[in-house]
Amino acid sequence: MRVLVVGAGATGGYYGARLGEAGRDVTFLVRPARAEALAAKGLSVKSPLGDVHLPAPATVTADALAQGQGGAFDLVLLSCKAYDLDAAIADFAPAVQEGTLVLPVLNGMRHLDALDARFGAERVLGGSCSIVATVAAGGEIRHMSAFATLTYGERDGSRSPRVEAIEALVRDARFQPKLSSTIVLEMWEKWVFLATLAGITCLMRASIGDIVGAPGGRAAIEEVYAECVAVATAAGFAPREAVSAQARAMLTQEGAPITASMLRDIEGKARIEADHVIGDLIARGDAHAPDSPRPGLARAYTHLKAYERRRARETA
Repeated sequence: MRVLVVGAGATGGYYGARLGEAGRDVTFLVRPARAEALAAKGLSVKSPLGDVHLPAPATVTADALAQGQGGAFDLVLLSCKAYDLDAAIADFAPAVQEGTLVLPVLNGMRHLDALDARFGAERVLGGSCSIVATVAAGGEIRHMSAFATLTYGERDGSRSPRVEAIEALVRDARFQPKLSSTIVLEMWEKWVFLATLAGITCLMRASIGDIVGAPGGRAAIEEVYAECVAVATAAGFAPREAVSAQARAMLTQEGAPITASMLRDIEGKARIEADHVIGDLIARGDAHAPDSPRPGLARAYTHLKAYERRRARETA
């Protein structure tokens, strides 16, 4: 199975490197400068699960794909930021041929609509990942925890030969893969958790522990979480009881240093996924439960959009 990994950043670079380490046929779709750096230095990962260095990872640029170079791919692993999705689709579209599958691991659900419209829903799997990683100044990927999950599956819940082929592909790679028969539900469950975490930590500019320790903090977290659960339930994907219990425990843990990566992006004056993580959830709530109030999510979204306006003004 030939795999095209879109990008060699923290997420795509990690999973792609682990597949390459396991002897799989992996090519990275990268910009020319990144291709030159990988050719010169290779791709390195530092991780609690074990370090890996690929001295000469296979790469291809968007221009080369457009010219018919790179050959045919069986699977496209897509892990870009949601605000880069349109550009990423344009870059990897020439690689999607007869039989090619697209496995996106972006946040939220909005990307599925764009991928379905471009390639057809039959080519697009459901997917999700959880990893804490970053790219260091020298291009090395630093994986900062013992977990690196990759969950995937057919969106109709079937166990097809093509997802079984992916199951064989990821076997023995140094991350935690899972073939799911409820992948769309699991994507919603992750979205509910992430929207709560991002919304509340960005709004308060503080960690979960700091918010819980502040007057009214726990109630504010529970308000946003309940709103997110209500949207998912109205859309037909009510989070499972055990998942909700675990999420609530993490989101209200005293002293927890947890923040959303979106808050770290704000603190670094970077772009954020406001529309994809919070805005789209509000929009789906308006569509499925128009009479239900969502004041906590609305406040968080206003805050994020105000940040985006300020950033755009200051960087103009």
